[in-house]
Amino acid sequence: MSSDDPVGRYSRAMAHPRVEQLRFARSEFLRGLDGLTGEHAAQQPGPMNSIAWMVGHLAWHEQLSWLTRAQGVTPRPELNELTANGKPRSNPPLAEMLAAWREVTEASDGWLDALEPADLAAPMGRSRIPQSVGTALLRMTYHYFVHCGEASAVRQLIEGGELPEFVGAIQVEAPWRAEPAWEAGESGQPGAEVVA
Repeated sequence: MSSDDPVGRYSRAMAHPRVEQLRFARSEFLRGLDGLTGEHAAQQPGPMNSIAWMVGHLAWHEQLSWLTRAQGVTPRPELNELTANGKPRSNPPLAEMLAAWREVTEASDGWLDALEPADLAAPMGRSRIPQSVGTALLRMTYHYFVHCGEASAVRQLIEGGELPEFVGAIQVEAPWRAEPAWEAGESGQPGAEVVA
């Protein structure tokens, strides 16, 4: 991480475009947490989740996908009990969930950086639902934006006032770029992407 990029959003030069989009989604989620206090992150208005839980939940999902399923490692097993789908409602401390999120995403980045276009069509290992690595990457990216909206709604209920607008400067931070391997026809379908 550099001093001009304190959350480590764009530390990799040229990952696959879908990985860049995931990193943008991560950065948008973190941008939505700017100025959030631990006290506000712990509040659960009505049936909504706390923002601290959302942070841990996204850490859990990244760990499940890129570490447990893809590599057979689970560095933060407590996330499986605290913030996994289907578990009882919990409200862990924000600082602990941010630390877990950072550890998991940093541990995942090397694997994500190594993805080649052909890897995206491969089956996602140990997945309870059949899906390709590329589909899992899309699912994760969209999952972040679901929780961007949810966190924004919780903050509006708790704090009121001005909140960041989403989606931010994607045209600058993560613009569309071609996938050269697909365009070169390496997928067996010149000019077309393999649908997973």
